Amino acid sequence: MEYDIEHRPSYALLSVDLDQSEAIQAEAGAMVSHTDGIVIETEATGGIVDSLKRTAFGGESFFMNTFRADRPGHVTLAPPLPGDVIGKELTDDRLLVQSGSFLAAETGIDIDTKFGGGRTFFGGEGLFLLELSGTGRTFLSSYGAVERVDLDPGETYTVDTGHIVAFEGSTTFDVKKVGGLKSTLFSGEGLVCEFSGEGAVWLQTRSTDAFLSWLIPNLPAGDGGDHDEGFSINF
Repeated sequence: MEYDIEHRPSYALLSVDLDQSEAIQAEAGAMVSHTDGIVIETEATGGIVDSLKRTAFGGESFFMNTFRADRPGHVTLAPPLPGDVIGKELTDDRLLVQSGSFLAAETGIDIDTKFGGGRTFFGGEGLFLLELSGTGRTFLSSYGAVERVDLDPGETYTVDTGHIVAFEGSTTFDVKKVGGLKSTLFSGEGLVCEFSGEGAVWLQTRSTDAFLSWLIPNLPAGDGGDHDEGFSINF
């Protein structure tokens, strides 16, 4: 399976070339286009229980689409938010992915939810993470560009919870407050994850939570009427 990622890092588009009988699974709604001869199979991957877990706790779609090639062709995929896409090869290992960052994977990759304990709940990243395991290539998306940080054994690295894309299963992490109570409440940083190596962590340069915190107070106020009071366009 060959692939290419274009228009990165702001508006990345993933193009996957499939030989006959090759297939790739992707999040529902991720497809942009495909050539003739590509068959789309929609199913609850892993069964009803696993799909319900991914939807309720992992923030992902209940159904996933599998694109299978009856003859050689290609599929293009893109995430919902402007940002980058990266490819990651797994070789009988696992990767923990934050909600919303999974885009696609080869069919040899198992996709499940992973209970991370109360620390993930209090960290604002949800009680469950997506766990990708097996052998094959997976594709992750971000809001903004992606930055990879490689940690040596025993090395620690601190990341704002809203900027985490994924991390290798060989790493450990803990959720902490920023400084004391005053810093947590007024610094605008909230809670952070402290990762310990050995392993890699992938970050996104923008945070959806930070964007919404800026956007919502700046939206024009309205009372449900048709007039445009409080919002004007000058020419």
